[in-house]
Amino acid sequence: QVRLVESGGDSVQAGGSLKLSCVLSPRSYGINYGLAWFRQTPGMGRVAVAGLYTGGTTEYYADSVRGRFTISRTGDANTLTLHLQMNSLQPEDTGMYYCAARYGGLFANAWSNPEGYNFWGQGTQVTVSS
Repeated sequence: QVRLVESGGDSVQAGGSLKLSCVLSPRSYGINYGLAWFRQTPGMGRVAVAGLYTGGTTEYYADSVRGRFTISRTGDANTLTLHLQMNSLQPEDTGMYYCAARYGGLFANAWSNPEGYNFWGQGTQVTVSS
């Protein structure tokens, strides 16, 4: 069973920056993961923000965040942490941000579907005021 724990959410002014982190544990040796960040606002479903595959170099972004957000990961054989650097934040970026993981790769036509992920964190709140 994979556990995901997010951190880094906060309240900021428009134009500000935040960096979210998500620790995945335990990391299984030799296993690659599809990882993504989703945003959810009250009454709405989870919307994909960014994703990557630990076995490759491709990064996926929603059009609304491309050029402002950067997804990355750090870690070693035993640890894996997913990051989301968010710059030039806007009020529409407000929401609960969830980290999601799956075994195996991500694909351009499916990475943004929340049903493709097996594991979810509890979320971290980002609030951007104008």
